[in-house]
Amino acid sequence: MPEFHRVASVGDVAPGSGIETAAGGRVIALYNIDGEFHAMDGVCAHAGGPLGKGIVAGNVVTCPWHGWQFDATTGHHCLNSNIRQATFVVKVEGSDVFVQIPRADD
Repeated sequence: MPEFHRVASVGDVAPGSGIETAAGGRVIALYNIDGEFHAMDGVCAHAGGPLGKGIVAGNVVTCPWHGWQFDATTGHHCLNSNIRQATFVVKVEGSDVFVQIPRADD
């Protein structure tokens, strides 16, 4: 069964930005899009770039290494619908942000 992991405080991610964090043995890119938090696999499908350190414009994040762009709310690549980053359920409790990470045996 997937488990929720605390990954940040609400104040750690300003609206229109993202951070790189880790939970459940995975690198997580956590974004604040218009006050709503979204999380996806933080390792870019192209060459392993740090998506949590990418530039956020609206709901699009651009990988800082080679410019690949993903929709931070869905994980879909902006030009190739066959490429998708894994996304994770996010919940906020008080000032804490939690991400649901599947266990390896799920």
